[in-house]
Amino acid sequence: MPPRFFIDSALTTETDMPLPEAVVRHVQVLRLNPGDDITLFDGRGGSHAATLVEIGKRHALARIGGHDPSEAEPPFRVTLAQGLAGGDKMDWLIEKAVELGVAAIQPLQAARSVVRLSAERAQKRHAHWQALVEAACEQCGRNRLPEVAPVANLESWLGLQANPAAARGARLLVTPRASQSLVSFAAEQRGALLDTGVTLLIGPEGGLAPDEEAAALHAGFTGVSLGPRILRTETAGLACLATLNAVLGGF
Repeated sequence: MPPRFFIDSALTTETDMPLPEAVVRHVQVLRLNPGDDITLFDGRGGSHAATLVEIGKRHALARIGGHDPSEAEPPFRVTLAQGLAGGDKMDWLIEKAVELGVAAIQPLQAARSVVRLSAERAQKRHAHWQALVEAACEQCGRNRLPEVAPVANLESWLGLQANPAAARGARLLVTPRASQSLVSFAAEQRGALLDTGVTLLIGPEGGLAPDEEAAALHAGFTGVSLGPRILRTETAGLACLATLNAVLGGF
C-alpha cells in the first residue's frame, strides 16, 4: 500500500497541494521520488489517492486524486477515560488504543497517578499525544482522528459525568472488585452498546482509590472485571478494547 499521511487541512480532488513540513520530512526519510503514489487523509472521513509531483530539500508538492470513502472504524464508539500512567506507558497506550479503534481518550489525574503534570506540562503532553494519534492513524489505516481531551482531574470529571445530560451510553468502571465480567456485560448489552457507545474508566498504576471508585459508581458507572488476573494500567484498557471488538464485531 502507498504510504499514508495526515494533512490538517481540507483536501480537494484534482488540485496540486504543497505538503506540510512534517510530511515533507517523512517523504524524504522514506526516500520517495516524484511520480510515487501516496495516500492523504484530512480526518474528515475517507482518503485521497495522490501522486508526488515535486520534492525539494524543504518542500514537496502532491497532486490530489480521487476520494475513497472507505473507513476502518469499528461499529461502536468507545471513550477511554484513562488514569495517567508514568514513563512512556501513556504514549504506548494511546498509540495502541488508536489501532484498536478507540473514538476518544480522556486522560485523568487520579489520586494514585505517578505522574503529576503542571498546566504547562499538561498542555505539551496533550499536543504530543495528538501527534501520536495522527501517526497511529497513518499506520493503521484509520481516516478519522480520535479526539484526545485535555488532562482533567478525576473528581471534577466524575462530577460532570453525574449530570444526566452527560449520561449517553454505557459507563463502565473496570475494577477487580466487580462481580460481572466485561464479556458478559457486552454480550448482554450488545444492541445498546452498538447504538450509544461506551465509556471505559481505567485507573492509573495502583488503581483507583476506594473513594474514587465509590464516586464513579455514584456517578452512574457500572463495575465490570477482566477476570481473576490483575492487569497493569497500560494493559487493561487495551484488553477492554480488544474484548469489545471481539464481542461487538469490530474485528
